[in-house]
Amino acid sequence: MRVTDHRYRTEIDRFNLAVRMIGHEARTGTIRACTGFSEDRIRKIYNYYFRTGDGTVVRRRRGKSPTRIRHFVDSTARQLEASLLAGLFVLCAAAQVSAEGRVERPGGADRVALGERVCQAFEAYRNLFPEPRLSFEWAWNLYHALADSHDLYLAQCEICGGRYVQDAYALDYGRCPFCEMKDYRGTAQI
Repeated sequence: MRVTDHRYRTEIDRFNLAVRMIGHEARTGTIRACTGFSEDRIRKIYNYYFRTGDGTVVRRRRGKSPTRIRHFVDSTARQLEASLLAGLFVLCAAAQVSAEGRVERPGGADRVALGERVCQAFEAYRNLFPEPRLSFEWAWNLYHALADSHDLYLAQCEICGGRYVQDAYALDYGRCPFCEMKDYRGTAQI
């Protein structure tokens, strides 16, 4: 038997995704949702690959994943980063956008492929923002608030026509965070 046999491909993909998500400090529940691995298996992967004797340890966050949506729209800077991350979800094929700005899961994507695409979008976001305001768990929450619960949607700016993350139940002034920052450049703080 060779490891390269087709029948092991799915298992290897799940394992690689688990390692990738642990590197992003994802919670066990999030990793379990994408890979289907048990909590014990995830802990063993973490202990074997991420605990080293030189003191460099990837932090393991405990508890439930964040679920609040206010975090994405309560400041212009976070709304800007959330909007950019939502655009990266679309570019990485983790999501599709309807004409009304509703974000939907792509058809035919299994949970491992979806997890890989969300990781790819988060890694691109981290390259654009070396000191990001949103962790991987907040990115996961953003994805679900857009694609599953629809508590957030992508509104269209009346000034530039661009899309931005907006609370579905809040008053929308029709201005994206980019235009907000442009208009208040002298007074706005990022």
